[in-house]
Amino acid sequence: MRQAYGETLLRLGSENSNIVCVGGDTTDSLKTKIFGEKFPNRLFNVGIAEANLVSIAAGLAIAGKISFASTYAAFVPGRCLDQIRNAICYPNLNVKIVVSHAGLSVGPDGATHQQMEDISVMRSLPNMKVLVPSDSITVKNLIKQIVDING
Repeated sequence: MRQAYGETLLRLGSENSNIVCVGGDTTDSLKTKIFGEKFPNRLFNVGIAEANLVSIAAGLAIAGKISFASTYAAFVPGRCLDQIRNAICYPNLNVKIVVSHAGLSVGPDGATHQQMEDISVMRSLPNMKVLVPSDSITVKNLIKQIVDING
């Protein structure tokens, strides 16, 4: 599914120069590296700083970009709920928060990388739409669809 995300983002980025990707040291694991190789000025790796990641994605959206904020599910919303709610949801900005490694799927990484409440917390936010793909085909289709959805 992660490969499908990177490939779809690359294809859509070729069609729309307003698509940008902000990542939290996840270019290899979320496969956004291929997007950055073709569009180095449109991929921003902020490191392990999820609150900054969300704030930067919001700023890019204010500037008219379609921001894809990519990181692990354990860290969104865990490390940046205030920024998501206040900087993205309340003003209904065009930011797509894309996460991987959800729930217990990263067992070997330990408890710090496992979050069971991410979907329920995100669903409680105003102007937030939560989509959960089940396979690579669904990832490709959802990513294509959310480009055209504001917010």
